[in-house]
Amino acid sequence: MNQWTREARYRPLSDVDPSVYQAMKEEVRTSPWRFSYHIQPPTGLLNDPNGFVYHNGLYHLFYQWFPLGPVHGLKYWYHMTSKDLVHWFDEGAALIPNDDPDSHGAYSGSGFIKDDQVHIMYTGNKRDADWNRHTSQIVGHLRSDGRIEKHLPPAIPTVPEGYTEHFRDPKVFQNASGMWYCIIGAQRSDLTGCTVIYQSQNAEHWTFLGELQTNYQTFGYMWECPDYFELDGKGILLFSPQGIEPDGANYQNIFQSGYFIGEPLALPNLEFTHESFQELDFGFDFYAPQTTEAADGRRILVGWMGLPDINYPSDIYNWAHALTLPRELSIEYGQLRQRPVRELTQLRKETLFDETILFEQNVTIGEAEIFELVLSDLKLTSDSFRFSVRQEATEETVFHYDAASRQFSIDRSRSGVEVPAESFGTSRSTVLTKDLHTLRLFIDRSSFELFLNDGEAVASGRIFPKGSSRGIEFSGEATAHLSLYDLS
Repeated sequence: MNQWTREARYRPLSDVDPSVYQAMKEEVRTSPWRFSYHIQPPTGLLNDPNGFVYHNGLYHLFYQWFPLGPVHGLKYWYHMTSKDLVHWFDEGAALIPNDDPDSHGAYSGSGFIKDDQVHIMYTGNKRDADWNRHTSQIVGHLRSDGRIEKHLPPAIPTVPEGYTEHFRDPKVFQNASGMWYCIIGAQRSDLTGCTVIYQSQNAEHWTFLGELQTNYQTFGYMWECPDYFELDGKGILLFSPQGIEPDGANYQNIFQSGYFIGEPLALPNLEFTHESFQELDFGFDFYAPQTTEAADGRRILVGWMGLPDINYPSDIYNWAHALTLPRELSIEYGQLRQRPVRELTQLRKETLFDETILFEQNVTIGEAEIFELVLSDLKLTSDSFRFSVRQEATEETVFHYDAASRQFSIDRSRSGVEVPAESFGTSRSTVLTKDLHTLRLFIDRSSFELFLNDGEAVASGRIFPKGSSRGIEFSGEATAHLSLYDLS
């Protein structure tokens, strides 16, 4: 559909002829950039991860979904489940926007366990006849048939005084005494971003406590997708601020995602003592992360591997975006470290290369399309180190490290069909706090996820090469142990 009218964007899936929707599914399947091991939509657009929770041996992970095309429109919650964070089962659409408070979309929210059931809290989006936005926060629970039953009327029916209708994405958590809290992304009436906190004894009836007090009073115009949790004795606030100007190598994307590390909240005291804002991912395509606690106590993060208001080459096949691989979080040296969850080693189907090697100028390692590459014990004997993947005569994605400055850079200017986001550039970089010694890279048909120095720095990005672009080449003098695994 070339012309996305308002009517087309807010057409329910139930109004679409099944044969038309089946034809859309077939069109999606012809895309050369469909993922092998990432969560992706069956059709249409995927965005924020929602409702991420673990219960009775099963991870539940939902995502924002518009089924009818690669644009933002009437949002559903699509449901995936997994026993191991690696193999995901498609449960279908679980939350349908078919009631008055969510008539124009079931927006983002979170999951929590209450009375031995998976519950959710999400933002209902409604537009009036003049297209004015009205938001509310709605609680529901997961039925045995896999659908969400809403607890109407909304638990938080209106926006408190002093805030606009950009008031969304509730994340629910419970303290040690059993009190429930939710943190909501908000925009003040003066068009600056913040978060607010509600409290409840039963997770159904909520009392407004007020605004979370941070050191960042004028940091963008909206804070989306907040997530508060405690880890290693610290309080962590994740959020996605909109309206941040670039600052050197920082804040290069249209919107950012990052965090504060501070002292644990002593709710209902709303003071949050914290360090400066740090970005989670220095790549091209990462937004709206959400976390949950695993059965063994690990804090696991999943993000949207995409961004709002950016078109992607896969759009012509009527689908867009994916979720990142799950990442385990820890706090080290005053920052959040992100590591691929250990379960992901299950993806390794064949070892293509596994030995210590001396890299010299222009060493070709082999060919692969869908793979994991691990470098360890890296020792440079030259000023810089470079390697490229998904390489052919006119295509490559390039990774470069400068030893003197410790700057690591990524260039996707030749990574295949270009992502039309010229104003945001085709390169990204970060400066490491220590010499580069380990590197772990996951490549899927149209993405990369890079983990440097055991999670010190992480970058995610979309690339759209030809299937025949499979070369892997290194240049620069170094020794390292190289492992290459086929994940196809």
